[in-house]
Amino acid sequence: MNWDRLELNPRITAAVRRAKLKSVREVLCVSGPDLQRLTGLSNSDIQQLLTAAATACRQHPPIPALLLHCGEFGLRLSVGCPVLDGLLRGGLPVGVITELSGESGAGKTQLALQLCLSVQYPAQHRGLNSGAVYICTEDSFPIRRLQQLIREQSSLRSDVPLSLISGVQFGDQVYIEHAADLVSLQVCLSQRVPLLLARGLVRLLVVDSVAALFRSEFQADDWLERNKQLLTFSSTLHHLSQEFTIPVLCINQVTDVFNRGDHSLGPLSSNVSPALGLAWANQVMIRLMMRRLQGTIARGDQSSTLRRLEVVFAPHLARDGRDAAVWREGVRGVTSSD
Repeated sequence: MNWDRLELNPRITAAVRRAKLKSVREVLCVSGPDLQRLTGLSNSDIQQLLTAAATACRQHPPIPALLLHCGEFGLRLSVGCPVLDGLLRGGLPVGVITELSGESGAGKTQLALQLCLSVQYPAQHRGLNSGAVYICTEDSFPIRRLQQLIREQSSLRSDVPLSLISGVQFGDQVYIEHAADLVSLQVCLSQRVPLLLARGLVRLLVVDSVAALFRSEFQADDWLERNKQLLTFSSTLHHLSQEFTIPVLCINQVTDVFNRGDHSLGPLSSNVSPALGLAWANQVMIRLMMRRLQGTIARGDQSSTLRRLEVVFAPHLARDGRDAAVWREGVRGVTSSD
């Protein structure tokens, strides 16, 4: 990266060069306080530097060769709801990492479980005709909720013939892994997951959640080692998604935002932002966020708190959102008739 191409004060550019920071990626992997220490710049200068670096990455994202070959994200995995699929132009694209962030109870895991069933449908019903591997890093796997979603598939997927739904052994094609620390997570991703992919048993990888281990295993002073491990983790995910042509979904936690100087990390209407900062943000191609709204919606004997699924950034999607609700059969977008 030629630092002169960024619209920065020459004084900031000179300080970055003296600190021997050679790329935008290096800058985004260093925390604000450490950038101040390395460069001697003021907090205001550091914010300008980080904003310019993040903007450069947004304008020139690393497009995998698979996407260039397939056109504009040719192959997608349906969410299982026409309203939400409309927001995502068909669903999650293969070959890239999609992040879904939000506060506890927003519906992130609900949507991930729904995708684990959707992937098992054949291509004519917008699935990938294979199973899913679900890696849990903090909570136990919600097996009862998955079983309920399986029982209610005919209600959610009215577009699929009942004979096809009854013929799919949904529960047998969701492979559950638990990773209590980063070592076991890396072993899982480098050994067991590639074996399932190579055998054609799965074509969806879910990590729930990506922030849990990176937040718990490192102290504030360990930012350099944390970012190194984070980049190793994201590199492994990129390799799996592209080599096996699969969508990768990473569920992320959120952190409070006190100064919204950079609107690229989270939705403009929210006071929280996805965890792990710019170092992680620049490893994902698509960032989605779910949040709970104030209202509720009723349908028959059921009621649900309203949610909203929003596109924070994606190279092929408008920054938009759709209201949704969580029912017995899964997550559905809310329409005007509702």
